[in-house]
Amino acid sequence: MEFLDVVRRRKTTNGPFRPDPVSREHQRLLMEVAGRAPSQLNSQPWRFVIVENRDTIERIARISGESMTEAMSNGSFFERYKPYFRFSAAEMQEKRSGMLFDKLPAALRPFTGQVFTKRGQKLMNAFRVPQTLGEENRRLVAGSPLLLGVMLDRSEYRPGELSSFYSVFSMGAAMENVWLTTAELGMGIQFVSFPMEVPGKWALIEELLRVPAELELMAVYRLGYLPAEAQRPAIDWSSHERKLPSQYVFRDSCDTPELGWDADENPPRPGV
Repeated sequence: MEFLDVVRRRKTTNGPFRPDPVSREHQRLLMEVAGRAPSQLNSQPWRFVIVENRDTIERIARISGESMTEAMSNGSFFERYKPYFRFSAAEMQEKRSGMLFDKLPAALRPFTGQVFTKRGQKLMNAFRVPQTLGEENRRLVAGSPLLLGVMLDRSEYRPGELSSFYSVFSMGAAMENVWLTTAELGMGIQFVSFPMEVPGKWALIEELLRVPAELELMAVYRLGYLPAEAQRPAIDWSSHERKLPSQYVFRDSCDTPELGWDADENPPRPGV
C-alpha cells in the first residue's frame, strides 16, 4: 500500500477484531515506528506497555464497560460532547465534522433528536441504552487480542512550561505512526476512552498496569486484525466526512481562506 493510500484509509475501528493474536513481528514493527517519531532534542518521552494477558484485558474491559454505562446514564457524556454529534446525513454534510448516529435500534430512532434533553435521557435510560452500550463496549475490549498502554515520562512533562507542549506533541506523533501502520498491516485500532470519563476509573487501570510514579498513563488502545467483513454494533456512529480545505486552510494570512482546492476529489500525487 502506498503511503498516501494509508493516510486516506486510516480510521478508527468500532467493531470487533479477529481473535488471532497480533504477531510478535507486527508488535515489534508498531513499536519501531512509534520510536521513530520526532521529539524535542531527541528526548523520546514515550513509553509503552503491550498487554496480551487475558485476565488483564478482561478486567480493563469490565472497567471500560462500566464506565461507559455510568457516563451514558448520568448524561455527562452527551452533555460534554453534544457539539460533535449529528443526527442526520444533511447535518453531517453541512458540518463535515463530528459523529453521525446512523445505526440505532428501530425503537430508538424516533427519539434521536431528543438525546440531549432531559426527556431524551429518561427515554434512553428506560430503554437501557447505557447498559446496552456498556456491555457492547466491554465485549469489544475483551475481544481484543492486544491492548497498548501509552505513557509519558513525567520528567519530560512540566505543566506550564513550553517543553510540556513539545512532549505531548511528540506523543501524538508517535501514536499517529502506530495508527498509520495498523492500516498497512490489515489491523484496526480504537482508543479505550471511557475510563477517562468517570472519576476514579483511570486509576484502576493504572494500578492494573502497575504504572510507576515516574510515568503517566496517557491513553490505552485496543488493537487486532480486521475481519473480512466489518460488523457494526447495534448502536453505532460513523465519521466519514472531512472538512473542506477552505474550512481549515488559509492563504498568506488568516483573512483569506484557500478556496481553490474544495472541488479536488482526487488530490494530485507527488511528482504528478
